[in-house]
Amino acid sequence: MTSAPGPHRIVFANEKGGTGKSTTAVHVAIALSYMGAKVAAIDLDPRQRTLHRYLENRAETEKRRGITLPTARFEVFNGDTTEQLDAITAEVGAGMDFIVFDTPGRDDVFARHAATGADTLVTPLNDSFVDFDLIGQVDAETFKVRRLSFYAELIWETRKKRAMKTIEQGRRELDWVVVRNRTGHIEARNQKRLEGALVELSKRVGFRIANGLSERVIYRELFPSGLTLLDKGHLGDLGTSHLVARQELRALLASLALPMPGTRPAELALA
Repeated sequence: MTSAPGPHRIVFANEKGGTGKSTTAVHVAIALSYMGAKVAAIDLDPRQRTLHRYLENRAETEKRRGITLPTARFEVFNGDTTEQLDAITAEVGAGMDFIVFDTPGRDDVFARHAATGADTLVTPLNDSFVDFDLIGQVDAETFKVRRLSFYAELIWETRKKRAMKTIEQGRRELDWVVVRNRTGHIEARNQKRLEGALVELSKRVGFRIANGLSERVIYRELFPSGLTLLDKGHLGDLGTSHLVARQELRALLASLALPMPGTRPAELALA
C-alpha cells in the first residue's frame, strides 16, 4: 500500500482485542468531520465490523430523527487480496482529507498491509503489562524492557524503509502513536512501572505516547444510536463525566497532531 500525497491515512491497529480501538477510531473520525474535514472510514474486520456498524447506526439515526450530522463515508473490506484493498482505498478515499482504517484485533495480512501504508499509526493499549507485551517484553524483576515484540519489530522495519523513500517518492513519514486507553484503573506503583517501560521503549523504536479514552459506560450506550460525545444537541443532558470524556477526546486529537486542510491545527473547539 503506497502512501503518496493524498488523503492522510490513520490506521488503528493492535493485534489484541478489547483495547477500545474501534471506539477511538469512530470518535476520531467523527471529530475530524466536525472540524470540517472530509473523512472516509474502512473497516478491515468483515466479521465483527464494529466501526462499520457504528457508522451504519449513525446513518439510521439521522434518517429516523430527520437530522443531519457530521459523519464519514464508510465501507467494510471483504476482499481476498491486498490489491483489492488498495482499489477500495482509492475509491473510498477519492476527494477525502482523511481515511480511517479500523483493523481486527488479531494478526491479519490486511491489517499489516494497512499499517505499512499508514501516515499516522495509532496503537491503543489498555494500561497493563498484558497489553504492553504486544510491543515489548519486560524483565520480571526490574520491569526494564528486555526485547521488542514481533509487532514493534514489524513497525520498526516499516519506519526504516519508509524513511529511505520519504524524499525520493514524496511519501510522508510514518508517525506511530501508542495511545493509553482506560487509564486510572490500576495500582499506582504498577502504573509507574508501565509508564517507565513505555517511555524506555518509545525512545528505542520511535513511537509517541498519548493519553486516550477512559473506560466509560456511555461509549457502550451510544453504539446502538451511532452517536458520539460530540453530538451535544442530540444526546440530552450530559453529566460531568461526559464533559470530562469530551475533554479527553480533545486532548487526544491534539496529541495526534493531524494535518488539517489548509493551515488549521487539529484542535477541537467544543463548548
